[in-house]
Amino acid sequence: METEHANPDDLAALRAAFGVDDGGESALGWEAVRAFEAEHGVVLPEPYRTFVAEITDGSYTGPPDYGLVGLAELPDDWGDDRPVRDVSRPFPLTEAWLWEEDPRPFEEIEPILDPVFDHGSIVLGTDGCGMYWHLIVTGPHRGHIWNICGEGAAPFGAEFGSTTGDPGFAGWVGHWAANKPWFDAE
Repeated sequence: METEHANPDDLAALRAAFGVDDGGESALGWEAVRAFEAEHGVVLPEPYRTFVAEITDGSYTGPPDYGLVGLAELPDDWGDDRPVRDVSRPFPLTEAWLWEEDPRPFEEIEPILDPVFDHGSIVLGTDGCGMYWHLIVTGPHRGHIWNICGEGAAPFGAEFGSTTGDPGFAGWVGHWAANKPWFDAE
């Protein structure tokens, strides 16, 4: 998974998946992307970075089910009572965690949960019922997509065992564009 340079084949596949042929009118442009990065102290991983700069900044068609939100947006059901997001702080996980089955008391788990939802990631959108897809922008899992919900968090990609999809933004979109279920590994 390449996160530093956009692969032209990945960009072509992303354009095709979203059916975007508006000459970049729905994209943010490089000036806006760089301004977002400077404001938040991050450099977005490729190919997402080029995607929002040159192809489109969000899509009502998905993925996920309720659409891909724009770079600086959050899904409508995110809630107003959440802590302030800090994308510059490292995403804290490197492996799946089902906190609903964690044997520790909730008082020990609770302080760890907010950083999982709010540090080191861009929220890509929701499948509803509190199930959010995040692109990790800082930390060891930079460039990976994670599904984070009320019960736990898990990375997307065949190497993690729950899907046959390739890791990263292009793999996640490609899996969706092929009409495959998110969790299709046997």
